[in-house]
Amino acid sequence: MEYKVKITNILSLTHDVKRITTEKPEGYSFNPGQATEVAINKPGFEDQKRPFIFTSLPGDDYLEFTIKSYRDHNGVTYEVDSLVEGDELIIGESWGAIKYKGRGTFIVGGAGITPFIAILRDLQSKNQLIGHKLIFSNKTSKDVIMEADFQEMLGENFTSTITQEKVEGHEHKHINMDFLKKHVEDYSQEFYICGPGKMTEEISQFLEKLGAKPDALTFEK
Repeated sequence: MEYKVKITNILSLTHDVKRITTEKPEGYSFNPGQATEVAINKPGFEDQKRPFIFTSLPGDDYLEFTIKSYRDHNGVTYEVDSLVEGDELIIGESWGAIKYKGRGTFIVGGAGITPFIAILRDLQSKNQLIGHKLIFSNKTSKDVIMEADFQEMLGENFTSTITQEKVEGHEHKHINMDFLKKHVEDYSQEFYICGPGKMTEEISQFLEKLGAKPDALTFEK
């Protein structure tokens, strides 16, 4: 089933990431971490569906998506830059993406944070964030999505690392074996990983070598 939802608010979070809020169809439901197929209700884009993850909570009376625009691609995410309040999106039913399985560490690269925004917000709303950590890697400081939010949510359990510049308050390292040894003490916990394919594969291998069980590694396939 498809739904047309009107955009009610657009907020720039970084130089290339926007938070888009829309109406919520009556009775529409999803779980934190789930996604839906989204198309832009404009000529030529109605059938160009792309998967986007909800970053609002199931109990909110609106839907929210956090979308990165790729301006070197003349496609859907490029067109997102031209959207304004009052434009419409076409969405489908919700479907499963990353599922929360218990206390653990989230290890993320760039826009890979989107599956975890609703999960972390949901844990916060239930006062269940204690014991969770977020390790967030970006190229530059201007790429860090929702930095202040994560600092407020997690305090010293939020670690930001910037790979292409040195910035106070951030580490300046790639997430490798030594980095994980420094920031992870318990390898019996759950690990949630999302980012570029090579990064996800390498981190999964590092964690297994350090003692994490394969079935404790959750990543977007």
